Amino acid sequence: MNQPTINWYKIAESVKELDFNSNNLLSLSVNKKKVTIGIHKEKLFACGYTCPHAGGVFADGHIDAMGNIVCPLHHYKFSMQTGRNVTGEGYALKTYEVAVKEDGVYIGMEEKKLFGLF
Repeated sequence: MNQPTINWYKIAESVKELDFNSNNLLSLSVNKKKVTIGIHKEKLFACGYTCPHAGGVFADGHIDAMGNIVCPLHHYKFSMQTGRNVTGEGYALKTYEVAVKEDGVYIGMEEKKLFGLF
């Protein structure tokens, strides 16, 4: 099975440049896709823009003490390491790799291939 190709997109020159809300979350567009960026204990994470359950915007939610992102609508919690729903409802959240390098902050996204042919 082929490994997915990851494309890296620069989102900031440094972590300090990211304009987090008071809840340590922000939304931005990366490669024409809206994503949520968060910071917890000085570690960055990235995930989908909305909750897979009812579409709550994650940037309006919060990060709990365990580092899970919490949807503002129904308080479903998701692990930022695995994307798994940790409150037992069975949903999964798309997560993205984040890399902080000397020349900036990057989000890694899988390259989409038409029917897996290219």
